[in-house]
Parts: sequence; C-alpha cells; structure tokens
Amino acid sequence: MLGNQILISAVVGWVVAQVLKTMIDCALNKSFHAERLVGSGGMPSSHSSTVCGLTTGALLKYGAGSFEFAVSFVLSMVVMYDAIGVRRETGKQAKLLNSILMENPLKLNAEVLQEKLKEYVGHTPLQVAAGAILGIGLALLLDPLFQ
Repeated sequence: MLGNQILISAVVGWVVAQVLKTMIDCALNKSFHAERLVGSGGMPSSHSSTVCGLTTGALLKYGAGSFEFAVSFVLSMVVMYDAIGVRRETGKQAKLLNSILMENPLKLNAEVLQEKLKEYVGHTPLQVAAGAILGIGLALLLDPLFQ
C-alpha cells in the first residue's frame, strides 16, 4: 500500500488538511479541540484536499486521458460542489436551530435539548479552494518519491 501513489496522495492530503485545520482552530479560539482532528468543516477543506490529492495522483500516474483520472476528477467535482452547497447550508441551518433551541420557546424538556446539532459540516468557497490547492500541491510534492 505504501507504494500506491494515488492512495498516499489522498491520505496525505487528508492528514495534512486535518492537522492544519486543528492548528488554525486552536490559534483562532485559543483552545485545543481534539474533534477538529477528524471533524468536517473549517479551513482548509480536508474533503477537497483528499479528492484533489487523489485526482492529481491519478493524473501524474495514468495521464489526463485515463479512466482513473476521469473518475477521480468527477468525484472531486461532486465532493467540492457538495461541500460548498448542501453541506454548507446544513451547517447554517444547524446553527440557527441551535440558537432557537437554546432559547427554548417551545418549552421542550431537557432530554430533547441535550444534544446540540453539529454546525461544522460544510465549507465556504475559500475553504474548498484552499483544500484543493493543498491536495494538488501535496500530490505534486510526493510525485518524485514514486518515480
């Protein structure tokens, strides 16, 4: 598995993005949240970094005309579109619902209010672009190791 350029490019993209995301969150909030190491949302997008690392690895190994590149490219477009669109809107809705539930206008019992909805699920276009650039850059940096 360590010789699989495409897999390593994708995994390194994810790991580096998650570590950067955690460091940025820690610097901004002045506290460490272990959930950021594996959680979604935030800067940079680890989803984008992963799929762009995968796609760039496929491009470098098999070429732009290959089946592997085509499948990876389409997957990347779907993942990044989803991160900016559906998942980002889900996060906005969760934030609004959480603020409403904190006020508890419906007088719901504590059991219903116990679990807060996850707000970090999507990305801004900048976060997706940063993740994409990171994934592409890492795959290019790793390429010489597989020659």
